[in-house]
Amino acid sequence: MLRRGVHLGFVTGESDHHPPESGAIVEAWRNDEAVRLAGAVGTDSFRGKIAQARKLMERVLEGESPADVFTDSPYDEWLAGDKSGAYFALVSAIHDQGDPQEIEKVSFDAEANGGVLAEDLWCKASWLSYHEDDASLRFRFSFGMEDHEDVAAQPERQQWSARLCDALFPESAAVVANPSIRELLGKVLGGEPAFVERIVYFNAPNGGAQFHHDVERGHAGVIYAQMSGNTFWLALNKQTLMDEIISFANNPANADAIAQVLPSADDQATLQGLADERHELSDYMEALDHELIEALIDRSPTFTARLIEQGYAHILQPGDAMLLPQRNLDTCVWHSVICLGDEPGEGLSFALRR
Repeated sequence: MLRRGVHLGFVTGESDHHPPESGAIVEAWRNDEAVRLAGAVGTDSFRGKIAQARKLMERVLEGESPADVFTDSPYDEWLAGDKSGAYFALVSAIHDQGDPQEIEKVSFDAEANGGVLAEDLWCKASWLSYHEDDASLRFRFSFGMEDHEDVAAQPERQQWSARLCDALFPESAAVVANPSIRELLGKVLGGEPAFVERIVYFNAPNGGAQFHHDVERGHAGVIYAQMSGNTFWLALNKQTLMDEIISFANNPANADAIAQVLPSADDQATLQGLADERHELSDYMEALDHELIEALIDRSPTFTARLIEQGYAHILQPGDAMLLPQRNLDTCVWHSVICLGDEPGEGLSFALRR
């Protein structure tokens, strides 16, 4: 397990098994527990589309503009429309010089019969981290002014940005057009699922995502599907993660492990203070800069081993999926992802709303 230059240990693969029964999955969701759905996503019929996505990733890594790639075949045909007559017109491509992670944001309008159905839909290509040896990419789909508009208040435009994702990454159908997944999510959500605010990840060796959550108003949680490659996950709800942090910090046997990631005595004392005041720890974890906790939960091999021993680890192979409840800031499932092996892999991460 290697992420951004930090070696966290070694893991062995899990044996294949069937996902839990739907009743157990619904109960886990209501209890704010992550669930691995082994083999729930069929990838065989999408091999060609997955291979095309790999080519897109490689071209972007080689320095090509995503907008230029999207004007080439097969993307020009995929964007040209479907039986409904709607199509996506590429409007602009910009790069935010103030965002070192952004590669390019490509904007589209959905049009039909000479009229605009939805405007300012976008696909934003970004680096997943600042680490120079992490080639992980993500393609995020949304609309409007980023970080200014309440996307949950405009479900119709959310659906159009989702359809843009379907056009550019048609392997999305392995999730959104999967009858078994739709039936399961209908039980989980208590109604027909909508797959919104989509992200397509390419986790590369030495890359992945540090611990985070995906809480957003109007969304119930996230489904992640592994389309290629392998990833290692840690996933547990915030209250349980806080329990683990407090227990770890209060155990004198872990003093050396904490000093390894927090060599400053002042930082160690501050961490201990957070562990002694649960509400302060909770608030600190939501701060934009929570380096002291990040050092422990993202960079300590000993803490990582502890979470594995407690049963919060999963290995996802192609065709596997994860359900991640994101009910609110107090109960949401925090999760951490590491690319396993020597090859990058594709993952689909779609927010869920009823």
